[in-house]
Amino acid sequence: MNTWKKLLKEWILPLGAEVLVIVFLLKVVFMLVLVPSGSMLPTIQRNSVLFCTYIHDISKVQRGEILVFESDELGKTLIKRLIGLPGETVTIQKDGSVAVDGQTIDEAYVIYPKMDEELSFEIPEGQYLFLGDNRAGSEDARCWDEPFIPAEKIKARARFTLWPLDHFGGLK
Repeated sequence: MNTWKKLLKEWILPLGAEVLVIVFLLKVVFMLVLVPSGSMLPTIQRNSVLFCTYIHDISKVQRGEILVFESDELGKTLIKRLIGLPGETVTIQKDGSVAVDGQTIDEAYVIYPKMDEELSFEIPEGQYLFLGDNRAGSEDARCWDEPFIPAEKIKARARFTLWPLDHFGGLK
């Protein structure tokens, strides 16, 4: 009988506590995301694994951040750069430059910016606009039937790349 008590005290209870802590952290604090496409090149490589922290206050997200969100239209989890906030008007020019409420924003991270046509988005309250960094190879708001993502669908903020190791580090 002593052997069972010792096994319970030294192995089962500590292991159970560790599992509970890991489950809590994965459900409330952080998540790992696999990025299967090249839509965020050159910032995020194909098949990268990212460390992301959950967003608990949507009012603190900022333009330019790389966020994880759910797309009901596509039925999948996506990761893109936040470009437009609620109430803003975002215009994408033929040369690929992006203006928010008439002010051109600096997007040094974008590759292949040219467009076939000018696009304009008036973002409703409680909604957000996302684009990939690889504009020529990204299925993003420009392609979706419903270009805006509701606040409650935004899940996490990408913090850094875990894999591949040659890209290990913080995301900008």
